[in-house]
Amino acid sequence: MPKPIGRLHVLTDFHFQQRYSHAEIARMAIAGGADTIQFRQKHGGIRDLLHEAQQTALACQEHSIPLIVDDRIDVALACDAAGIHLGQTDFPVAEARRILGSDKIIGATATTLDQALRAQDDGADYIGFGPVFETASKANPASVKGLRALAAVSRGVTIPVIAIAGIRVDRVASVIQSGAHGIAVMTAVTTAADPVGATQQIRHALDEAIAETLIEGSSGDGVSNS
Repeated sequence: MPKPIGRLHVLTDFHFQQRYSHAEIARMAIAGGADTIQFRQKHGGIRDLLHEAQQTALACQEHSIPLIVDDRIDVALACDAAGIHLGQTDFPVAEARRILGSDKIIGATATTLDQALRAQDDGADYIGFGPVFETASKANPASVKGLRALAAVSRGVTIPVIAIAGIRVDRVASVIQSGAHGIAVMTAVTTAADPVGATQQIRHALDEAIAETLIEGSSGDGVSNS
């Protein structure tokens, strides 16, 4: 049975900002309307990483919001996260599914339709597609894919597609109109002067875009979501 995949994924961050811990970001994002939190920390020792992930897991559990751990299957298991998100060079999706079982959520990064289809076949529950727009949050980002590529992937797979990279409030509608199930943001929230307010603005734009797409879809004129 397909798992419910959230529409607004907020990634935590302690690289572009050091004002808040991962758990504090999670709480503020949830207060603003995030329905999925992704714990993202690329550097640091395993004990520190695990402590931060466990604190973030507690923050999510308080509000019954799923926590997805970026990259680290060991950390995801240790803090009993709802799932994991895997990049192209991370732990293989098929092996992660074998270890985690059928109940956990597995997201997979894809930059092409072929990669998305392979991840789907290997057992991914959703695709994180991007970068849709330019982003400074990756040291070596793949070339920007744009909305046409997002639309092609959204049409090409049967699992939800979460658009990522460079997504601002004014870009949310075009992303959803291109067929994305939802969006993932990081610095748009974590580096904002008011992370709760920033999340609320994004959530409002997202809900409006989804509602508009559903109306258009019911009349046969819109692009259906994955």
